Amino acid sequence: MASPMNKSPSESEIDQMSTPPNYVSHRSKRSWEDILIAEKLDDFKKEIKDMMAVFMSTQERELQKVSLTLKDIQESNINIQDTIKLLSSQNLDLEKKISQMEIQVKEDKKYITTLEHKIEDLETGCRKSNFVIKNVPKITGESKQDLIDMVMSLSQNIDCSMVKNDIKDIYRVRGNKQNFNTPIVVETGSTLLKNNILRMAKNFNIKYKTKLCCKHLGFKTHEDSPIFLSEHLTAKGSRLYFLARDLKRSGAYKYCWTAYGKVLVKKDDQAPSLIISSEAQIQQLMQEV
Repeated sequence: MASPMNKSPSESEIDQMSTPPNYVSHRSKRSWEDILIAEKLDDFKKEIKDMMAVFMSTQERELQKVSLTLKDIQESNINIQDTIKLLSSQNLDLEKKISQMEIQVKEDKKYITTLEHKIEDLETGCRKSNFVIKNVPKITGESKQDLIDMVMSLSQNIDCSMVKNDIKDIYRVRGNKQNFNTPIVVETGSTLLKNNILRMAKNFNIKYKTKLCCKHLGFKTHEDSPIFLSEHLTAKGSRLYFLARDLKRSGAYKYCWTAYGKVLVKKDDQAPSLIISSEAQIQQLMQEV
């Protein structure tokens, strides 16, 4: 007979042993609150998804617009670059043309200056035998013979041997209504004769207190009106002579005169003679004073 101590417990006994007394078992269920929260969470998720979908759709449309704009900008940039290249090329061409034109202008200026010198030399050469009598009153009905008689009377008074045939031409420069006493131009037969007349007239003014005046031309009226003899200078030569006399007035140069149609200055008796050929030269000499 088996001992009661060695009896194994049955399953029912085991359940009774592990289950506390007065225990009532319940089946787990979700409450309504949990269900409502879950539904709200689902709705919220759906709402977020819809918002994100709308946002992404909007962003996609904006990106498409931006892409189109960027494409237009790129095309514009390409056109601008092409235009810049074209303008740069045209600018280089213009710079080359301008450079060539500047070179041509310099050459033209040199050529014009050369032509001006040649014309000046030709005009001076044509006037090398001429002299001018200034400040001579114009008489009524004045003729060439009257002018010739004036010159012949002058030559006698300054002791210069001269005959009518030595005068190749003589005329009074045309003037306006306000200026009747325009210069008288006398064209002689030779440069030597012209120089001799001017030299004798200068000597007369140095020798006598009564300088050359209208009475030495044979005038019976305006006898004491002074007259002046000089070379027949060109317009350029007259301008240079007018300006060059400022060098003498400044005291920097002792002499200023004309010879053979040229204007000359000289600082003192020992200094060499300097031919004045341009206004720029006179300005430079004035700056050195």
